[in-house]
Amino acid sequence: MKIAIAGAAGRMGRTLLEAVLNDPELALGAALEQAGHAALGRDAGELVGAPCGVKVGSDAGEAGAACDVLIDFTRPEATLAHLQACLQAGKAMVIGTTGFSEAERQRIAEGAKRIAVAMSPNFSVGVNVFFHLLKLSAKSFERFPEYDVFVQEIHHKDKVDSPSGTALTAAEIIMHNIRRKKELLITPPAGTIKPEQLHVSSTRAGSVVGKHSVTFDSSADSIELTHTAKNRSGFAFGALLAADWIRGKQGIFTMEDVLADIVQ
Repeated sequence: MKIAIAGAAGRMGRTLLEAVLNDPELALGAALEQAGHAALGRDAGELVGAPCGVKVGSDAGEAGAACDVLIDFTRPEATLAHLQACLQAGKAMVIGTTGFSEAERQRIAEGAKRIAVAMSPNFSVGVNVFFHLLKLSAKSFERFPEYDVFVQEIHHKDKVDSPSGTALTAAEIIMHNIRRKKELLITPPAGTIKPEQLHVSSTRAGSVVGKHSVTFDSSADSIELTHTAKNRSGFAFGALLAADWIRGKQGIFTMEDVLADIVQ
């Protein structure tokens, strides 16, 4: 399977490069970066200390033609341009980018009527097990209004979106299963938080890869579910798992779909 990697010189891009180049069943079809980037023209493998003969380029059309699946962990505007290239080439796409508007999500959904798209706020297997456990917990605490619930997340200082897509997905799971939580509160007011509000707090500092926690708290006790990413290899593993799974399919899928089929 030939993989194209968008944002190849970034943190996640380099992790994906390393994973692809170390897998004998995979080949690097293309490595993309934005026009004017310092890495353009370099051997992509040199970015991770393993020259491979594939140069970093900025032509999305060429990348789409050179791969079976394009993996994108960049920014919304770049992802949509890469989606168009995949549509023209008839190639599948794995999207780990977050921060899309509703209109942008609709454009991706329309594109998925023609090609296979795997799109998730987090491709880590561990995070998706975290989501599953959160759903079970939220269903249980729906019956007990004595327990309040809140979401906390922390990422490195260069992460653009806040809260993270993973934190927002956790909030969606909570609000879907605990009906008394009707309003998402991103920035708390000066006064008291209302019982129907779900508070999601974000911290951006240092080089933290990612940590997400959901706490169910009462006057009697607390239960905390936490996922801590030690590095980005888990995201790469899940993205490549999804890339293999969506080949030959059509439509839009999530990491939950991928795992449900694999572990059944």
